[in-house]
Amino acid sequence: MIRIAIVLGSTRPGRLGKPVADWVLSRAAERDDATFDVLDVADFELPILDEPLPPSLGRYSQPHTKAWSEAVERFDGYIFVTGEYNHSIPGALKNAVDYLYKEWNNKAAGFVSYGSSGGIRAVEHFRAVAAELQLADVRAQVALPLAAEFENYRTFIPTAAAETNLQTLFDQVIAWAGALKVLRPDQSHGNEPGMAA
Repeated sequence: MIRIAIVLGSTRPGRLGKPVADWVLSRAAERDDATFDVLDVADFELPILDEPLPPSLGRYSQPHTKAWSEAVERFDGYIFVTGEYNHSIPGALKNAVDYLYKEWNNKAAGFVSYGSSGGIRAVEHFRAVAAELQLADVRAQVALPLAAEFENYRTFIPTAAAETNLQTLFDQVIAWAGALKVLRPDQSHGNEPGMAA
């Protein structure tokens, strides 16, 4: 079964991303073609990147890095829930992404974003980061403008369009995550019949 992580990127108190991630998870639970779990960056309490060696070497020295690596590694794809901060993604999310390298490689990524312009500029920036990490980002995106999707700019009430776009995002992320598994034959959860052990 394909495993997808819903990565909640904002860590600030009162963050709007939490109800958005909860919505994504609730809709994901209605599907039977993949399993979904939330990875909340706030739960890992990652300091500003403090590993002495480049992440591409995979030689981690800090317990928090090892815990984050283990959590990320077990998934085939990711749906990143991100706000837009100054035309980019939250610093905590960028820091968390930068901690790792091989754990992201040859996996699928989709984006659910929110902000004054629906978070589209944050995702455009994130797509460049994903390319460097060998994360295959799908075309579909769920962009949630504050004025349209959040009552009084605070209470998240998804529109019918957002609901439809989310299903398209699920379809694409799951399909790409499945297709990319053949590029990761060394992963322990990739030992399905026909896969190299």
